[in-house]
Amino acid sequence: MTAYWRTWAEAAAVAAAALAAPAGLAAQNSDLPPPGFGSLKQDQVAVMITTASLAVRVLPLDEHVLRLLAPDTYSSLHALVRSKAPAVAAAARAVGRDSAAAFFVTFFGLQPQSTFIPDQVSIQSQGIFYRPIGIIPLSPQWNDGRLDQRQQASAIYLFDPAIPVLQTFVVFYGDQNSASFDNSITLLQSERARVLARAAQQQQQ
Repeated sequence: MTAYWRTWAEAAAVAAAALAAPAGLAAQNSDLPPPGFGSLKQDQVAVMITTASLAVRVLPLDEHVLRLLAPDTYSSLHALVRSKAPAVAAAARAVGRDSAAAFFVTFFGLQPQSTFIPDQVSIQSQGIFYRPIGIIPLSPQWNDGRLDQRQQASAIYLFDPAIPVLQTFVVFYGDQNSASFDNSITLLQSERARVLARAAQQQQQ
């Protein structure tokens, strides 16, 4: 992992540790894998788009994905999701939705004075184009729209809950896009099987 993505991961942990709150946005489906048995890294399942001056990372904050991450990473991001659940619910209600699909989006400056445009992030899924229905900033410099080299800004993006995050989707930033989550789906399916096997083995001990 490169230095700037290591910084990104550390920032997520710091942000989550600084937040406290109950309630959650986590999916309540009975098919959720058990937490604490995953081994994946964030960069294995996040979508990345790189421009001349920016790197953009998009990670689904769905429990079906998060529970397959390494335990420390899962704990950090799960805490972040829980802490922002009231804000997410309020943002969804503001646009007439009962819920929202949440994604952790990070912009990282690759050049001095890199400009980023938050509303240029969008998702295409099953032939339908989705724009954010809400954005919850996590970084003080978010409203500046500008980053120095190696500086970053993160936010939780909310999209229509109709987006199936365990199926193929394409992330856009302006006129650039990435369908790399296709590869992540196969990886997530394999990791899910391993997680269930690890959990079953522990129960037998």
